[in-house]
Amino acid sequence: MIADKHWFTEALEDEGLAFSMKISKKLHEEQTEFQRIEVYQTTHWGRLMVIDGCVMLSSRDNFVYHEMMAHPVLYTHPNPKRVLIIGGGDCGLLREVLKHPGISQVTQVDIDEGVTRAAREYFPELCESNDDPRATLLFDDGVKYLQDLPAQSVDVVIVDSTDPVGPAAGLFGVGFMRDVHRALREDGLMIQQSESPILHRDSILKELYGVMREAGFAQVATLSFPVVGYPSGWWSATMAGKGAKLTEYREADAATKPFATEYYNVDIHRGALAVPEFCKGLFTDQ
Repeated sequence: MIADKHWFTEALEDEGLAFSMKISKKLHEEQTEFQRIEVYQTTHWGRLMVIDGCVMLSSRDNFVYHEMMAHPVLYTHPNPKRVLIIGGGDCGLLREVLKHPGISQVTQVDIDEGVTRAAREYFPELCESNDDPRATLLFDDGVKYLQDLPAQSVDVVIVDSTDPVGPAAGLFGVGFMRDVHRALREDGLMIQQSESPILHRDSILKELYGVMREAGFAQVATLSFPVVGYPSGWWSATMAGKGAKLTEYREADAATKPFATEYYNVDIHRGALAVPEFCKGLFTDQ
């Protein structure tokens, strides 16, 4: 919603919470088959992408989310080669994954090509790896795509979805998680954005842990990190694996990574795995 012509405001009525960014103009608005996409120019945060009234990313702080969705899971896996991204239409996550020289193939499946079109035009820095020969971009139903994948065919699945409503609702269900489990190799890992620990601990996070367990994942671990533009400013991503201990990762490789990041490093990875006291009853593996 727009509180007035100078501010974009995302209001969470159920939480009694709202967040605003000062804007100078609207750059883009499009109603696709699936959702409403808007792009604004803000006065202090660069450009802002909004989907169905919810902040997706800003130029100024999107690097935290994209780096934390990519690098922790890739450095936790012993030797990732083939990666599947479900969602991720703004392509910032694809860019981060492809920074890893050992990656041989990344397939990104997003249901709405409109998001990628808007990102190419208004956030071109996020799309700089779209033409990498290792990357395949598909615009299709990620749930259906995963169902058709051969068993044990990918190393890492990254679910970069919007909130678990509308087109993204199926990405939080046990059927989807079972398909992820089937598609992963024995040492495979998945990671999924899991909302705010302080706002959604007893709803989305608790349910996600149960769904991952029911789908057959033996290990589950949540990383938390700041994202200024998301509700509460405190976000999370939850990893799941068939057996590997998710609190152990390739620290030496992370410490000597051959690419630049703005947020992620070996110490950030370690710190993101720390569990707040109020979450210890939920994050049982940590």
